[in-house]
Amino acid sequence: MIDGSEGREMTTISEKSETKLAEVQVPDELAIIPGGPGAVFPAMMVPVVITNEKSSKLVDDAVAGDKIVGVFAQRQDTEEQPPTNLYDIGTAANVVKMLKMPDGTVHVLLQGIARIKLNLILQVDPYIKAKIEKVDEILEQTPELDALIRNILALFQKLVSLAPHLPDELTFAALNMTEPGMIADFIAVHSHLKPEESQEILETLNVKERLEKLTGFVNRELEILELGSKIQSQVKSEMDKSQREFVLREQLKAIQKELGEVDERTLEVNEIRAKIEEAKLPPEAIKEAERELDRLEKMPPQAAEYTTARTYLEWLTSLPWAISTEDNLDVNRAQQILDEDHYDLEKVKERVLDYLAVRGLKGEDMKSPILCFVGPPGTGKTSIGKSIARSLGRNFIRISLGGVRDEAEIRGHRRTYVGALPGRIIQSIRRAGSNNPVFMLDEIDKIGADFRGDPSAALLEALDPEQNFAFSDHYLEVPFDLSKVMFITTANLIDPIPPALQDRMEVLELPGYTEVEKLHIARKFLIPKQLEEHGLSNDMLKITDNAILATVRNYTREAGLRNLEREIGTICRKSARQIAQGDKKKATVSPKNLEDFLGQRKFRHEVAERADEVGVATGLAWTPAGGDVLFIESILMPGNGSLTLTGQLGDVMQESAKAALSYARSKAVSLGIDKDFYSKNDLHIHVPAGAIPKDGPSAGVTMAASLVSALSKRPVNKDIAMTGEITLRGKVLPVGGIKEKVLAANRAGIKKVMLPRDNDKDLKEVPEHIKKGLDFAFVERIDEVLKETLK
Repeated sequence: MIDGSEGREMTTISEKSETKLAEVQVPDELAIIPGGPGAVFPAMMVPVVITNEKSSKLVDDAVAGDKIVGVFAQRQDTEEQPPTNLYDIGTAANVVKMLKMPDGTVHVLLQGIARIKLNLILQVDPYIKAKIEKVDEILEQTPELDALIRNILALFQKLVSLAPHLPDELTFAALNMTEPGMIADFIAVHSHLKPEESQEILETLNVKERLEKLTGFVNRELEILELGSKIQSQVKSEMDKSQREFVLREQLKAIQKELGEVDERTLEVNEIRAKIEEAKLPPEAIKEAERELDRLEKMPPQAAEYTTARTYLEWLTSLPWAISTEDNLDVNRAQQILDEDHYDLEKVKERVLDYLAVRGLKGEDMKSPILCFVGPPGTGKTSIGKSIARSLGRNFIRISLGGVRDEAEIRGHRRTYVGALPGRIIQSIRRAGSNNPVFMLDEIDKIGADFRGDPSAALLEALDPEQNFAFSDHYLEVPFDLSKVMFITTANLIDPIPPALQDRMEVLELPGYTEVEKLHIARKFLIPKQLEEHGLSNDMLKITDNAILATVRNYTREAGLRNLEREIGTICRKSARQIAQGDKKKATVSPKNLEDFLGQRKFRHEVAERADEVGVATGLAWTPAGGDVLFIESILMPGNGSLTLTGQLGDVMQESAKAALSYARSKAVSLGIDKDFYSKNDLHIHVPAGAIPKDGPSAGVTMAASLVSALSKRPVNKDIAMTGEITLRGKVLPVGGIKEKVLAANRAGIKKVMLPRDNDKDLKEVPEHIKKGLDFAFVERIDEVLKETLK
C-alpha cells in the first residue's frame, strides 16, 4: 500500500521514449499496489514512500523480476478495504528506482507504462496479485480533435500563467508532445483535479471524449484562479492606498509640527485626555481609559474601530464618577415637603425620614435603602418617588421596566456588537448627572424573560446593597459604584417578583384609600389641579363634600385616584362650558345635580340585607379596587348528596366550600342537623355577581354559616358580616385585606364584623372614625361564628 507521496513530477517524453514505453510487454498477471485517492497516468513519474511489510515485499519481488507492478486508485465513497475498493482501471508502472532507508521505510520511483484493467484477484497474501488486461486508447484523427487539442493547450498555457505553483516549462513540455492522449494525460496531472475527476480522465479511453471532459475541468480551475487573482489585486490595491495615506499623514504631521500646528485628530485625543483627568475616574477605570486612548491614537480615523473606541471613551468620561448632590438633612423640612405633596402614605414618609435621621448621624459613609412600593394602580407610588427626591434634595430619574425582556436592557451590550450601548441603569445615571440620585424602577412586577435572558436576574446585582458598589455593565467593563443611589421600585402585585429579588428590597405596601382619605385628597390636590387645568377658579365652581363622596361611591370603583380625577375633570369641563355659554356665572355641584354632570351612576355598592334569611350569609371580600360585601347563598333540595358550586369560583374558594360541608357533616348532631341529610339531599352554593371571577380562602366562615343555616333552617343575622379561612377541625385562620373589608362593611351599613382572632392587630390600620361605627368580634373557632350569627 502506498502510505505517502513526496509529490508528482511529469517530465517531457520524447518520441523515442514514447515508442520505448509502448514496446514494453505487460504481463497478464501483476502484483497490485493500492494507490492513493488520485490516479497514476501512463508516462508519469511518481515518487512513493512504503511503510508496511506487505508492500515492501511486493517491491522486492518486482525488482527481482521484471520490475512491473499494477497501481490502482482506491474509491473514497466506501469504507471497504483493498482489494474490494479498487477501481477497475489502473496503470501498469515500472519500478525505476528503489531506496531503503535506515528507519525501515522504502522510497520507490514509479513510471507509468499503460492503462490496464483489473479482471480477477488471484491472491491477497502476502500481497495482492491479479489477472489484468492491457487496454488501448481509441483515437480517430479529425479536425474536431485538432481543435480540441489547440483549445486545451491554450487553456493550459493560461492556467500555468495564473497558478503560482506551476513552472513555465510545463507549457513548453505540453507544446512539444505529439500524441493527443499523452497531451490530455499530461495536462490532467498538472491541473489540480479532484481524485474522482482524475480517475474519470484515466478511465476515458476515447481520446476525443477525454479532451472534452478535461476542457470542462480546466475551465473551472481557470475561473477559480482568475477570481483569486482579482481578489488579490483588490487587496493589494487597498493596501497600497492605505500605505500611501499613512505616509502622507506622517508627512503632514511632520509639517504641522514644524509650523507649530495641531491636526484635528491630535486635538480630539487631547480633549479626551483632558476629560479623563477632569472626570476623576477610579483607578481601574483610569487604566481602561488610558489603554483605550492609546489604541485610539494609533488607529487611523477611517478605521472601523475608531468610532467605537471614541464613543466608549465619551461614555466613560461623561459618567458622574465623583459628582454628588448634597443631601438635605433637615428632617422637619423634608416632612413638610412630603406632606405638601401627598396625603397619608405614613409608612413611606416615616421610612424616608428615618433614613434622613440616620444619614445625619452617620455621615456620607452609609448605604442607601432599596425600597419597593407595592399597591394598586393610582395610589401614588410613582409620584411619591418624585417627592422623596425633592425632600432629599437629590436628582430624580425613572425608567419603566414593563415589557422589558432582554437582559442587555439592564446590563448593556458588549462592545463587540455593532451599535452597542450601556444598559438603561448606566444611561440613566449619566442623564441624572450625579452618582446619588433617587432612581425609580417602575413596574418591576411586569418584567418578562425569554431567550435573550432574564432582566430580573440582572437586577439582582444592582439592587443588592452588598454588591452594587461595583456594578458591572457589559459595555463599560469597569465597575461603577451604585451604593449611593437610592433605588425605589414599584409594583402592583408582589407575587410575580422573583423571591431572590424580593429578598433584596424593603417592601412597603400602599393600600387603597378610604372614602374619607379620597375626600381629603380631592379637596387638597385633585380639585385645585383640575380647576387650574380648565381655567376655572374657586369662585366659578364649588363641589360639595357630599358630591365628592357620591362621585367616589357611584362613579368610581378603584383603590387609587385616577378615575376620581377623571370624573372631577369631567365636572370641570361641563361647568366651563356652562359658564362660557353664559348660562351660569357660578356652578355648584351637589349629590342632587351630580347626574347632570356625570350622567347615570356607573356602580352600585352592596348594602346590608333588609331582613334575616335562611341560607344567606354576608361576607367581606378584598378586590384590587378595595373591599366589597359578598352575599353567599345556600339551598337544600331533594337528591342524592351532590354539591353544586356556581358564581365563577376559583379552586381555593371551591375547596373552602367543600371544607365547610365536611365540617357540617362531622358536627351534624351538635348543630341540630339530620345526620343523614347528605344522602337524601343535594346542596347548591351560589355567590352572586357570577360574571366576576372570585377566589381565595377568606370566604370559608361565610360559606360555613350559609350552609349550616340552610341545613338547620335557622336564619342568619343580616347585620353581621364575616371573613376568615376555616379548617376541617373548625378553626378560623387569619386572612388579609382587613382594612379594605372593614371599610366595605361600614359603607354597606353593617353593624358588626366578625374577624379571626389573629387579625386583631390589623385593626390599627383602620381609621378611628370607621371603627367607632362598628362592633368587632374576634373568633378562633367556627362554633363561635355560628353561635353569634344564627338565630
